[in-house]
Amino acid sequence: MEAIKKLKPPKTPPKEVEAITKNVEVKKNEFWGWCVLASFLALLVISCGVYTLVKLFPNFLPHNKPGPNRPGPIARNYADALGIAFQFFDVQRSGKLVNNRISWRGDSALRDGSDRNLDLSKGLYDAGDNVKFGFPMAFTATLLSWAILEYGERMAAVEQLGQAQDSLKWITDFLINAHPSPNELYVQVGDPDLDHECWERPEGMSERRPAAQVNASFPGSDVAAEVAAAMASASLVFKKIDPDYSFTLRTNAEELFAFADLYRGAYSVSIPQVKKFYNSTGYGDELLWAASWLYYATRDPSYLKYLTVINGDVFGNWGDPSWFSWDDKHAGTQVI
Repeated sequence: MEAIKKLKPPKTPPKEVEAITKNVEVKKNEFWGWCVLASFLALLVISCGVYTLVKLFPNFLPHNKPGPNRPGPIARNYADALGIAFQFFDVQRSGKLVNNRISWRGDSALRDGSDRNLDLSKGLYDAGDNVKFGFPMAFTATLLSWAILEYGERMAAVEQLGQAQDSLKWITDFLINAHPSPNELYVQVGDPDLDHECWERPEGMSERRPAAQVNASFPGSDVAAEVAAAMASASLVFKKIDPDYSFTLRTNAEELFAFADLYRGAYSVSIPQVKKFYNSTGYGDELLWAASWLYYATRDPSYLKYLTVINGDVFGNWGDPSWFSWDDKHAGTQVI
């Protein structure tokens, strides 16, 4: 044991220890230097690769893929088709035409509403008729607003956004004038029976054009709620570009919704003549549809509660919508 204890490793001289330590530090520094350089080169290669992919394939990154707010490459033929489609609204216009793009259209129905001391000259004619039906016209405005809100940047990219907004305002101007008091809404101009007996240009009309309304005594929850939806959605379209007009639309929308909800009834019962043309099969879907748009327009939680708690189970038809049309808004309500 004494012999083992005496066997100790020889001591390394201090100078040699210092040299070894310095050598280890140098090697360590060289190692980390090479690691940093390799990492830098790797990042450079990856960055160059991504840059090349993005340049060659702009839709390579998920956030660069075209979407409602990210216009993709413009296909000229489709852009032209959109412009032609928007001409439909120009063709259907009633009233004193401004910046008319349709050579064979002129001013018409300038005295619409005069029997009620109102200016109901604007708006759109229905299909090939000279009647202005408020129910499908308001639905047209709501969908046009929705399209602008979803695809406005794409429309702007092909220089059609202004045309879409102008067409929308032509309808909403009519709807505002058709709502002279909180519980009164004019929903039809012209006699459809007489109109369908004569095929004529609107510029040459000479027959009497009565204006029909819904009110507290003769309710029309469906049409009033649809007009409320049209105005609420349009208020979002014009919120930034014309705040005063947006406020007017929103105020009218809230009044009309309150009227539609308080005095419930189908407008085709109050105005039997319309049954042959745009008969309503119910008003619950329009009430929910209007509440949806009013919630987006005002952020008032009472509209969301109306939609999801108070009347959702009664009118919602959740999970089992039918087709989406001027008469049935269940599918649209469930989407938004």
